[in-house]
Amino acid sequence: MKLINFSEVLVMGAGPAALCIVAELVEQGLNVTALASHTPDKPWPNTYGIWAEEVESLGLESLLGHRWSNTVSYFGDGIGRQGKNPTIHNFDYGLFDQNSLQQSLLKRCRNLSWNLETAEEIRVLGTETEVLCKSGKKYKARLVIDASGHRSRFIRRPDHGPVAEQAAYGVVGRFSSPPVSKDQFVLMDFRPNHLTEKEKCEPPSFLYAMDFGDDIFFAEETSLACSPPLSWNILRERLQRRLSSRGIEIKEILHEEHCLFPMNLPLPDRNQPLLAFGGAASMVHPASGYMVGALLRRAPALGAELALAMSVKPSLDSSALAKKGWEVLWSPELVNRHRLYQFGLRRLMSFKEDELRDFFATFFRLPRKDWSRFLANTLPLPKLILVMLKLFWIASWRVRRGMVFGIPSSSS
Repeated sequence: MKLINFSEVLVMGAGPAALCIVAELVEQGLNVTALASHTPDKPWPNTYGIWAEEVESLGLESLLGHRWSNTVSYFGDGIGRQGKNPTIHNFDYGLFDQNSLQQSLLKRCRNLSWNLETAEEIRVLGTETEVLCKSGKKYKARLVIDASGHRSRFIRRPDHGPVAEQAAYGVVGRFSSPPVSKDQFVLMDFRPNHLTEKEKCEPPSFLYAMDFGDDIFFAEETSLACSPPLSWNILRERLQRRLSSRGIEIKEILHEEHCLFPMNLPLPDRNQPLLAFGGAASMVHPASGYMVGALLRRAPALGAELALAMSVKPSLDSSALAKKGWEVLWSPELVNRHRLYQFGLRRLMSFKEDELRDFFATFFRLPRKDWSRFLANTLPLPKLILVMLKLFWIASWRVRRGMVFGIPSSSS
């Protein structure tokens, strides 16, 4: 194999995670090589939502393509006035303009060229790591970071059984009548009046929808997390039936969105000599499914730590550098918070449709500063525990039982 180059850090991937960490490493003055199967300017297929307060704290609100102040959810049964009343969040929500976010990160990468390669083997050789590619080319670096996504085969992690995945099917388009009110964002619409009694016992899903203006709307049917995940065909059919029950037809599809990602992927082995970032590092929030905010918040500390370690101790080998990175990326505080979120997700996965509606209606009765920071994963561990206890205290007995023991299936 032909050796192409030797760098301080080699990053694999070209999505949001890879661009975030490459941008930080380049700004730290490190010599970076990037490998991916496609160019980093390939358009991202999915939308990325974030609460406006979170993006404002990062100083990136200018990258939002849309922003809504009228933000609501529906947790009633859809029957009667009380069942149709929304939960009003009074909290701005936004969608990134994918192209603006992507170009902003690429600009920070300072025209770094991505090598279009497929890695076949990675060998740790002590002071350096070698990446052997399908093309026959070989790359070496002091440290390799896998930011290629949760499906990476190079990152070791324990096997804790089946992984729960969030699935969604959505449509950006024009409808016979608006699926949401003008200038409105609907975070979760769990109203089940389009489902049969049998379907209400199946894994639940909800509508995530918003008004883009100019008679264009986004409507997406989402399942929170289940194993195996709900198929896109099932979600497409549920979305169509949900809309039909309200007398709404899809008149024109401008974009279809298909999402599928793990919610409770086990944390990687933090003793391995490869470092990961993004989905490969299990950075998806187990409670909300969000990750972009975490990428933007956590990349600077990781980049700074790696730059410091490489400059202060140039003799550190690949394993030692990876260990430094893992310690920053998954500190004991973050590990314990992640475990709490995963515990909660396991309990929620046992909830049926009506129990899930009860849970979320209770969750959004918490003070806004509590539920918003819970969903952003910015609560310190003691505060996170306190918020979870507060939620338990105000919940119904049925939800309390489910939070502690899970809710038994009807067949048990």
